[in-house]
Amino acid sequence: MRKIKLLLGIALVGIIITAYFNYPKLNLMSGFASKNMASSVYIADRDPVDIILNDNDMPLVNLSNCTVSEADESAKATVYGLMPRTAVYKEGVGAVLTNKEFSKHNFELIPNRFITKDSLPFPYGNNGVTDTILENVDYDKLEVAFSNAFKDTEQKTRTLLVVHKNQIIGERYIRGITKDTPILGWSMTKSILSTLYGILEYQGKIDMNYKPFTDEILTKNLKSNITLNNLLRMQSGLSWDENYFKISDVTRMLFLDSDMTLAQKNKEVIATPTEIWNYSSGTSNLLSGILRGQFKNHQAYLDFPYQSLFDKIGMNSALLETDLVGNYVLSSYGWATTRDWAKFGILYLNKGNWNGERIFSESWVDYVTRPTQNSDGTYGAHFWLNSEGKYPDISREVYSANGFLGQRIFIIPSKELVVVRTGLKEQTDNQFNTLLKEIIQSIR
Repeated sequence: MRKIKLLLGIALVGIIITAYFNYPKLNLMSGFASKNMASSVYIADRDPVDIILNDNDMPLVNLSNCTVSEADESAKATVYGLMPRTAVYKEGVGAVLTNKEFSKHNFELIPNRFITKDSLPFPYGNNGVTDTILENVDYDKLEVAFSNAFKDTEQKTRTLLVVHKNQIIGERYIRGITKDTPILGWSMTKSILSTLYGILEYQGKIDMNYKPFTDEILTKNLKSNITLNNLLRMQSGLSWDENYFKISDVTRMLFLDSDMTLAQKNKEVIATPTEIWNYSSGTSNLLSGILRGQFKNHQAYLDFPYQSLFDKIGMNSALLETDLVGNYVLSSYGWATTRDWAKFGILYLNKGNWNGERIFSESWVDYVTRPTQNSDGTYGAHFWLNSEGKYPDISREVYSANGFLGQRIFIIPSKELVVVRTGLKEQTDNQFNTLLKEIIQSIR
């Protein structure tokens, strides 16, 4: 009996220790579940049951119990009744995770949209698509690529769209998702952020050598030499832990912070600019804060992405979510339909020219696709590269906007191709290599 009591005591101590170290994680689990639910229901008009069974069906997050309140357009989640988190939606700025500071913030301002009616087909308008058959496309081979992308349910591909010569040559969606369903791009949003800076540069309003910390009073002024170029290339030398499987810098920022632009800004310097490359969502949100400072007021900041990019190229479904103080979360929270994500890729394929109107300079494409020092040829300026050949059967020229769970916009200039894949599971480099190879083989 004494031995049994001892074993039970050890087990109890083990449970207490495990609970102590894992209890804070509940904040992230219920935070992710409620935020993802609120955004998916109220931005994408999705079925809550479908979100529970699919979008939130991932390790730890699936332990959450999530409910939706239509009355105040919110979602609430707990983990076995513990750590309740609530996300509230507001038209125009998406859903935010509430916290103790929530009541202090003002959400009266929302972006103005600049949508005009048009009669043009995709991509330069939203009046359907052309049904012309391109003679240099082997549609049977293309069908093989599509079938392979969707046949294995473990791949969890949701949408796949292929554009050749500015025309859709292939498009497929799983049940419950349509051409009109906005898809969360996750870190593809970082490439949107980069583009906004490219637009400002083309307009002559900012320079990539700008040093945003120069005017601040800093200890030993260690941050004063950091430039926009360093930040866009993730080589600022600021400390950051990008780990989504524990309580880290990135999870604290996304699920606990009111002002997400400060998380990276307040980090210590661990290297001189360009000395190291360190992927950081905090850097992207720091850049969002710096972007906000380029405008005379908050309304102008809110309007800029829509006026100068989204609505100008017909990405009318696009929506950027904000944090609790109104900063765009440009690390992670950009939404658009698959067709509209493709338009973004087409803009780059056409080197910043949109149906005769220049959005950013041709040289900006060269800039974002130039390999960043110490990234082993994988990263440019908030775009991912194939310079080191991680896709061995694909040209080294290929570059992409990448997001969590396998969201991708591939730009393949020599083939005049844009490929958009969205899903609920990250794909291996080999899987993406095969997909792109099969698509390219359909182009004669």
